[in-house]
Amino acid sequence: MRTTPRTALLLALLGVGLITVDSSQALEKRVAKSKALAHRQVHAPAKVSFVGRPAKILLASHAEPWREARPLAVQSGSALVIEQGGGDLLFQKNASAIAPIASITKLMTAMVVLDSEPNLQAAISIADDDVDLLRGSHSRLYVGAVMTRETALLLALMSSENRAANALARNYPGGMPAFLAAMNFKAQALGMVDTHFEDPTGLTSNNVSTAHDLAKMVAAAHRYPLIRQWSTTPEAIVEVNGRELAFHNTNPLVKSAAWDVGLSKTGYIHEAGKCLVMQARVADRPVVIVLLDSVGKLTRVGDANRIKRWMESAQARLSVHTQASHKPATHAALVRVNQRRPG
Repeated sequence: MRTTPRTALLLALLGVGLITVDSSQALEKRVAKSKALAHRQVHAPAKVSFVGRPAKILLASHAEPWREARPLAVQSGSALVIEQGGGDLLFQKNASAIAPIASITKLMTAMVVLDSEPNLQAAISIADDDVDLLRGSHSRLYVGAVMTRETALLLALMSSENRAANALARNYPGGMPAFLAAMNFKAQALGMVDTHFEDPTGLTSNNVSTAHDLAKMVAAAHRYPLIRQWSTTPEAIVEVNGRELAFHNTNPLVKSAAWDVGLSKTGYIHEAGKCLVMQARVADRPVVIVLLDSVGKLTRVGDANRIKRWMESAQARLSVHTQASHKPATHAALVRVNQRRPG
């Protein structure tokens, strides 16, 4: 049977070339074989992987940029980059390793507080129970300081204020025991099967999770408009007991013009290393980035920038492949039009 232009275009997209087939049944078999081969090639096992869903990798023009992208050298001990909403898994490194998560905990703290639908303008105060006796961390929120629940949430998310986070949990209906139970219940409800919380701040190393679980938590937290707003606020001047105090975001990327960050949280204790989770739009894709156990002050930010450049490079390759794949089809269409013109 002679190959039609439409059949030729389909075969060209699948990367099998222009061939002559004996029947429609033979054509279907060849197409199915080509799809299976493409799927095996893209999903070949690798120590550090970036893969796509089958529906998005059948065409070579979409798969090639990710296969050809240069290796991504992430320094963090555990890392994950995934398209928001359960989409493509773009990169992972030790993403199933269970590890302490430090102040990344405060995203769960904020969700549990907001789930109780509290009066955000109600005043809460810092008490002796909110002072960090485990690590001896510093805070400018002295015992007796009074602020609104809204201000405490802002400081917990933006500046990772431990006393503010602990005060929020203490003032939860049922107190601290009920709050911790609610944190673990919500984690299970989100499918975070390798996650456990023992305090609302992350100061204890017993708050553990995995990069895979934290990606679920970030995606869930992103559905809260106030968490998005407060976690990405670059800086704020807060009045505490009549005194104005300036606080800054612990993630410098939220005020970078090169980044479009929709949610952010950092964390650090010795056992966890430097940690960073973000929702951001990178290379025209909404993604969740999880970086755990980074060594050094700038490593987590450096890793985030490396991920951004890597994705933008792959996106550029995708644009080139897409343009190239469209050229033969356009040329063939022009030829067919010209052939129909009267001489």
